[in-house]
Amino acid sequence: MKKKPLVAVLGFLVVILFVFLIWFFNRPEPHPGLKEITLNVFHGDGTYASFNISTSSDNLRGALEQIDGLLAGEDSVYGLMVFTVDGETADWDRDQSWWCLTKGGEWLDTGVDDTLIEDGDHYEFTYTIG
Repeated sequence: MKKKPLVAVLGFLVVILFVFLIWFFNRPEPHPGLKEITLNVFHGDGTYASFNISTSSDNLRGALEQIDGLLAGEDSVYGLMVFTVDGETADWDRDQSWWCLTKGGEWLDTGVDDTLIEDGDHYEFTYTIG
């Protein structure tokens, strides 16, 4: 009778190990070297700006910070919370506005700190209300 809890615990540990191994061998890795990326910024007034960036940074934040004044925000435990892009500030408390980050038009599950970049990537910041 006492073997069942031990078997359950061992089974649970095997599952955890299996999930870790899958993650370990499929995790995104940075691509070293010079990369060319594009950032399009869609402002609240309907205008947009495009930036072509050459960088050796591994993550999006490092690449975007190469352009003075492009990004501003607040560091948090989750990385940089972006409030200002290309001089326009989104303020959730004022009008429920925020900056939506996408890659090739697809939502990202990561922020600028955790987004690994590759040569030829296209990113968008869109001023969004609601």
